Amino acid sequence: MNRALRCAQLSCSPTCSNAVIFSNWMALTRGFVFQALAVLLVLFVSGCGGSNSSSTPPPSPSPPSPPPPSGTPSVTLSSLVSGLSNPLDFQVPDDNSGRIFIVQQAGTIRIINNAALLPTAFLDITSKVNFDSAEQGLLGLAFHPNYSQNARFYLNYDRLSGGQIQTVIAEYRPSTDPNQADPASERILFTVNQPFPNHKGGQLAFGPDGFLYIGLGDGGSGGDPLGNGQSKQTLLGKMLRIDVDHMDSGLQYAIPTDNPFVGGGGLPEIWAYGFRNPWRFSFDRSTGRLFVADVGQDKFEEVDLVQKGENLGWNIMEGAHCFNPPSGCNMSGLTMPITEYDHSEGEVVIGGYVYHGTAIPALAGAYVFGDFSNGKIWELTEGS
Repeated sequence: MNRALRCAQLSCSPTCSNAVIFSNWMALTRGFVFQALAVLLVLFVSGCGGSNSSSTPPPSPSPPSPPPPSGTPSVTLSSLVSGLSNPLDFQVPDDNSGRIFIVQQAGTIRIINNAALLPTAFLDITSKVNFDSAEQGLLGLAFHPNYSQNARFYLNYDRLSGGQIQTVIAEYRPSTDPNQADPASERILFTVNQPFPNHKGGQLAFGPDGFLYIGLGDGGSGGDPLGNGQSKQTLLGKMLRIDVDHMDSGLQYAIPTDNPFVGGGGLPEIWAYGFRNPWRFSFDRSTGRLFVADVGQDKFEEVDLVQKGENLGWNIMEGAHCFNPPSGCNMSGLTMPITEYDHSEGEVVIGGYVYHGTAIPALAGAYVFGDFSNGKIWELTEGS
């Protein structure tokens, strides 16, 4: 059943009538004035939507509007630390230290410990990273699920190699000081040549199955001119799934035996395909379901629930609408988003998390996500 997006936020437009929820999902919205240095907002830095643009304009604060209606959860955001530069990801390892690791796009990782920003970077690889002040740079960090035992973590960054832009997926380890990584410990798992400067994806995350999932964009330009999203013979425009605890012959990782194209029909690393720029994704820690926010082209932003072997539609579809061709497209075999909204509501979707905390009971079980272009935050809930 489709339900309209109901508006209940400071920065929301009066009706929210241009957002559509598919299947049995519904949503409430609420907003905030963007604070670039708030730790909770570091995911909102570099998604980039639109056609051929490779840079993202800074969000503008929205004017105040009436308070949310009665019954809407009240959420207040505040800055935890200042002094960060281009923060775009944060992760917390399983070592019970309470440390928060902040990824800065130019190529450094900082640590917040006991609500204070440590003066020395955990890792500095700025000499390796191709930071273009737009969509390239150090884009993602994931700690191994057994980090407290094996001290391994993984990065997604862009580099230039002989003038060729490459995505690099690499493993690192800390030094004898747990607050200092060892730059010389790098082990590159694989690289992917990139045809254009934008649409790099960037997220890394370990799934509940212990495998590493990697979101890669379609390689850029506008409209996916090389058809990477629909081609299963390239890693671009895909969700990948690899085993970092073992190595197959000739590889620095292993292919999980139940990946959908192990037996043929596509590259064996592919878990799902048909993405434009899956900038941020996460697993529901209760159900294990994979939520992916895929940044749209010129008209629609979408959130997907992604399963093994699925085709999420790009560049045949943008959201739930025909893109190539603009009408009468063949939708057979495509998985539609669980929600979309058009560019009157926001232009760069930023994926979030399913909330299982206790501080805000009204958000329990809701998927909380936002939009970089205007600082809105939405709560997406599953109906009966």
